[in-house]
Order: sequence, then structure tokens, then C-alpha cells
Amino acid sequence: MLKKVVIIGPESTGKSTLCAKLSAHFKTEWVKEYAREYLIANGTYYTFENLLEVAQGQIDREESAIQKMPHFEEKKSSGILFIDTDMYVMKVWCEFVFNQCHHWILNKIVERKYDLYLLCNIDQPWIKDELREYPDLVTREKLYHYYKDIMINQQVPWVDISGNYEKRLEKAIAAVNELHN
Repeated sequence: MLKKVVIIGPESTGKSTLCAKLSAHFKTEWVKEYAREYLIANGTYYTFENLLEVAQGQIDREESAIQKMPHFEEKKSSGILFIDTDMYVMKVWCEFVFNQCHHWILNKIVERKYDLYLLCNIDQPWIKDELREYPDLVTREKLYHYYKDIMINQQVPWVDISGNYEKRLEKAIAAVNELHN
């Protein structure tokens, strides 16, 4: 049975790095964040409607990966799919920037099922790149607490991932191993 592990959190908290390291450790695939690709292709100015396109692209990417995963026994994979970002991230993004969220995103949150969330903490230094918007600590703390509140108020097990990259990886591996037992 395929297990789906979602890595979420504010920007520049090491989500993609953690996904890559976890997929290498567990010899499996991971779903990359669609928003980065979308913004690089279309520019960093975006509208509320663009966020719906990003959300749909993320779901399409995730579905494509899930369709490929039934053959994990043949690939000597662990049967785990790591997902960099989900509709909770899209919800926070919509609400934080536009004070509203698309009903399509909210419906997907209810419909989609996952096995574990790894919430990346903001205790890593913010790293500037062409897409990141919120370098100030106050905003990063506010966003982190939005995510933490969501995690507390939903039913799927979750783990706060903090510390340096090695500690984050250790903590994440332990959480995934618990899920697997």
C-alpha cells in the first residue's frame, strides 16, 4: 500500500531539500513543488486566479506520480511517495496574500488523503532567491504558526521538523519509519 508523506511549511524552510534526501534514503520518488516551475515560467507577479492554476498543477503532478507508483515493488522502492507541498500550502498562500481561498482548493483538502505531514520549522536561515517573498522573521513566524495551527486541527499524524539539516533528516526518517511499522 502506497504511503503519502507531505512536507509543508513556509518558504525557505528546506522542504525541497528534505524531500530529495528522504526520497534518496527510502529509494523512492518525490513530487516537486509546481509553484516554483510555474513562477519561473510566468513571472513573479501573480493573481488570485493564478494560484488556482498553481494548485491544479500541483495536484496534476501528484496524481501523475501516484499513477507511476503501483510498480514500486519492481523498482525496489519502499512504497512511500514524498510530496513537496499540498493544498494546505495553497490555502495559506491564498489567504495570506489575498484574504480568500478558492473553493476548489478547500474541496481538495477534504478529498485528498495522506499518511503523514512533516512541518518544516523556520529555524533555518532564510535564503534569498528570485521567487521568495518573506525574509523578515515576524512574517516567517506568523506563517509557521498558520501551518502549525492547521496541523493541530486536522487528523493526519504530523511531526515538527527542526534543527540543522542532519537533525531534520534524522527526525523525518524516524517519523517515516514509525509510519511504516
